Amino acid sequence: MKMLQILFLLFILLSSTNALVQDFCVANMKGPDGPAGYPCKTEAKVTADDFVFTGLAKAGNTSNIIKAAVTPAFVAQFPGVNGLGLSLARLDLAPGGVIPLHTHPGASEVLVVLHGSITAGFISSANSVYVKTIHKGDIMVFPQGLLHFQANAGRKSAIAIASLSSPNPGLQITAFALFGNNLTSALVEKTTFLDDAQVKKLKAILGGTG
Repeated sequence: MKMLQILFLLFILLSSTNALVQDFCVANMKGPDGPAGYPCKTEAKVTADDFVFTGLAKAGNTSNIIKAAVTPAFVAQFPGVNGLGLSLARLDLAPGGVIPLHTHPGASEVLVVLHGSITAGFISSANSVYVKTIHKGDIMVFPQGLLHFQANAGRKSAIAIASLSSPNPGLQITAFALFGNNLTSALVEKTTFLDDAQVKKLKAILGGTG
């Protein structure tokens, strides 16, 4: 019995050691995405291009209802971050722009303002609200899974870079979760205490049905 326990511990140790000495695991996007990420691309097929992403150099299109754009560099766009526990995104906010209340179930977020001013905040699980207007060079952190938002606080466009603690942080926008689906208006009204006219108006704006 003791021998089996020793062999089992050795197996776990060796498995952990192998994981630690692996330099990288560029995602094979043709494979399935699991809790540990995507399977690794064959190292012989890995090139320097797998570790470079140029998409954040270009401003996003802010001609939309929220007057804002998010350009992700998650594993789906940047396979080189697979297994590394991080990803990035660019935020562009036109005057009056806002990234609505949303959550990343799989990651904490650090926001760095590159240009302009942004009022940002999050709501804790105890419903405490933490809001601050931050400026160029300022940094704000948003703990994993908590509702948070960013809004342009100035008269000019604002730009920020978000760093997230997962290659695939997930995203759920509260307004779309409530009104951008096919949950019936009657149920939305019961769960939000909004009247029928308000619910139908929001469903029409956000593309919901029911």
